[in-house]
Amino acid sequence: MTVSVEELTPENQSKTTVGNYFVGNYPPFSFWTAEGAQPARAAIAQPPVEGTPFGIYLHLPFCRRRCHFCYFRVYTGKDARHDRVTEYVNVILKEAELYSQTPLLAGRKPRYVYFGGGTPSFLSVDQLTQLFTGLRKHFPWDETEEIAFESEPGTLTDEKLHALHDLGVTRLSLGVENFDDEILRSNGRAHLSKEIYRAYEVCRQIGMKQINIDLIAGMVNETEANWKECVRKVIEMAPECVTIYQLEVPFNTKIYKEMREQGEIVAPVADWPTKRAWVDYAFSELEAAGYTITSGYTAIRNPSVNRFQYREYLWRGADMLALGVASFGHFRGVHYQNEKDNGPYIDRIQRGELPIARGMALTDDDRLIREFILLMKLGRIDASYFQNKFGVDVFTRFAEPLARHAADGYLTCDDGFITLTRPGLLRVDELLHAFFRPEHRGARYT
Repeated sequence: MTVSVEELTPENQSKTTVGNYFVGNYPPFSFWTAEGAQPARAAIAQPPVEGTPFGIYLHLPFCRRRCHFCYFRVYTGKDARHDRVTEYVNVILKEAELYSQTPLLAGRKPRYVYFGGGTPSFLSVDQLTQLFTGLRKHFPWDETEEIAFESEPGTLTDEKLHALHDLGVTRLSLGVENFDDEILRSNGRAHLSKEIYRAYEVCRQIGMKQINIDLIAGMVNETEANWKECVRKVIEMAPECVTIYQLEVPFNTKIYKEMREQGEIVAPVADWPTKRAWVDYAFSELEAAGYTITSGYTAIRNPSVNRFQYREYLWRGADMLALGVASFGHFRGVHYQNEKDNGPYIDRIQRGELPIARGMALTDDDRLIREFILLMKLGRIDASYFQNKFGVDVFTRFAEPLARHAADGYLTCDDGFITLTRPGLLRVDELLHAFFRPEHRGARYT
């Protein structure tokens, strides 16, 4: 079921309906094709562009349970048995070895390494040690500025946390999402609140350098009182970073499956004005507690020290090697994605092939738009950056959408800067579509 404008009445225009809200890349993934994989392969056969930073993203797709709002490639149950995870680790290291022998990547050292999922902390200590050690052999980390690692609190044993610290993780993200056990259960989360506090306490005891806590505004059965209590508890814990997302309901989620079966258009979660108000409350409380709002999703204590290097490099056009099933990467202005299922992904690597399944070569204008919309998420854009890098005056190139958003009170344009207001920052992903090329607007995002 695709929701059309005709199906949405004025009463529910602001409700949460099916589809992707968060804009993670440009052009939208739905425009990437199998034919577009060839430019990605061609890019790998060329030397790097001088001065281009390089990073690595690894997708570890195993979870104890699939959350009801999850839309990523994940495996649970028998598909996440210990032997299958070990096989996957072996294959991902083989993939890294194949890439390390290419003209584009041979001898390059990553500025950042990001372990995402799924649940990277689902892996055992032995599997994590094998993965970290093996990856370093192919791409040395002596110049790496950030090693970021996502986790689910219930998987973090004391031994595993000590291992992650010793293996060099610089930022551990705890996928808390909410502190209420009933809300966690009703949204399919595998952990409960007691596991959050235990994991956090151990992180502090062992001196984990940077802890990030993830929250989601608008989960099933969440209330304003619950949200305010979650914000209070986060501030009391005082992590270095807090990341807050507004719940969306993409097509491949359990929530949408139930909506479709029941013939519902509107998801059983908070509407967009409510979610924005909750994030606004959280941002205000965090600012009062000494945090700085550094994007539409992040609050950071001491941002000169606690920086998101992965975001800083990737959003400015760095080359990114994507390792793992369904993983997304970017080389020399070309997007690519690996095979989306484990079977084909593993088979291709075992045959000595790179597992690229689809891609898209960006035009100069695509690259400009991509960096412009991603950097808008930071809340402030320096127009001179785009003039120097692309030779383009963004005030002229995007005059119409900038004027429209300014008239609506979502941003200002002064002294060479575009600055989002708080209302604009809270709905930044909605605003970005106005900067898409016409052929990319209104299409399904993935």
